[in-house]
Amino acid sequence: MIPILQISILCFFLFAGISISSSSEEEETIYKILQDNGLPSGIFPKGVTEFTFDGETGRFSVYLNHSCDAKYETELRYDTNITGTLSSANVTDLSGISAQDLFLWFPVKGIRVDVPSSGLIYFDVGVVRKQYSLSVFETPRDCVAVRRENEVMVLLDFAD
Repeated sequence: MIPILQISILCFFLFAGISISSSSEEEETIYKILQDNGLPSGIFPKGVTEFTFDGETGRFSVYLNHSCDAKYETELRYDTNITGTLSSANVTDLSGISAQDLFLWFPVKGIRVDVPSSGLIYFDVGVVRKQYSLSVFETPRDCVAVRRENEVMVLLDFAD
């Protein structure tokens, strides 16, 4: 009878240990992955619904419910799908983010934190690298849905 009791106790602790370890695991988010790679979590807005990340290649995809604008020192526009390659303090091959400058929108091709102690982050917008304060991107911003110019707005009139 004692071996059955010992096996029961062993099984109890084994299952309790499994449930404790699984509940203590932290769910990985794109914001945490950015921070682990030396980038601020605020380069993506609030509202990420899903993401994929390949730790071997650094390729990622981030999905939002809708295109949206977020206000920083400049205005950034996020498409519903953002892709790129993540490495130490650097995002390359970026698509899905545009930055506004003098009423024009330019695609952001890369993002880089040079030296964290410098307090600067650089956005590669093609011919120019825009420099911003790193502190502005510490936390994800709210993002306001945008309606593209080519979308047709349908108005329904239910008047008799």
